[in-house]
Amino acid sequence: MKRTARRLAISTIFAGGCMALLGASNVAAQEGLTVPAPAVDEAAGDTHKETAVFAGGCFWGVQGVFQHVEGVSNAVSGYAGGTESTAHYEMVGNGDTGHAESVRITFDPQKITYGKLLQIYFSVAHDPTQLNQQGPDVGTQYRSTVFPTNGEQARIVEAYIDQLNKAHVYDAPIMTTVEPGKAFYPAETYHQDFLTNNPTYPYIVYNDMPKIENLKRLFSRNFRPTPVLVAKAGTGG
Repeated sequence: MKRTARRLAISTIFAGGCMALLGASNVAAQEGLTVPAPAVDEAAGDTHKETAVFAGGCFWGVQGVFQHVEGVSNAVSGYAGGTESTAHYEMVGNGDTGHAESVRITFDPQKITYGKLLQIYFSVAHDPTQLNQQGPDVGTQYRSTVFPTNGEQARIVEAYIDQLNKAHVYDAPIMTTVEPGKAFYPAETYHQDFLTNNPTYPYIVYNDMPKIENLKRLFSRNFRPTPVLVAKAGTGG
């Protein structure tokens, strides 16, 4: 079921993303999964600002998860994997731009490590065993991908994927790709803070609110009750 660009009026906002039919269940979204922490993680540094970019299906839910994580100061929905000229929702929705719906996370590594963010990503933010799909959303723009922002991140995520596969944490192989050196482009304003602004929207209720509950249940020490919003933090990171 390849999604074509569609629009639905929500109050006065026209949102075009993540509106496939509520059909196939997303295992990570509905149940959550406790996965082991990375055996390899970044060393403590003196910086209070680092960025990570993750893709795992519709960016509404991924953004919503990380907005509730302590140590995260911003989480911006956007596109990564393609060029700036095609970083627009109507084009990305065709599935042929190379982009994936992604989230750029700005975090304080003295409060939460990159490895812990990866553990949350693989546990509750999405199902890494689905190829070019997350639940009802199908296409390369919904692929599971980590976009490392430096060499250390690339080393950590590659080691972690190998660790999880060898431990047979999932019933199927991990399909997450690692794509370094890709630029991130913020998505349109109406996509930002979508989960928080539309908590009763059927897609959000069915596919994404369970992720927030799983985050709270499985990562209580890292859970922030009040999300950090793009509307307050800005999209600059």
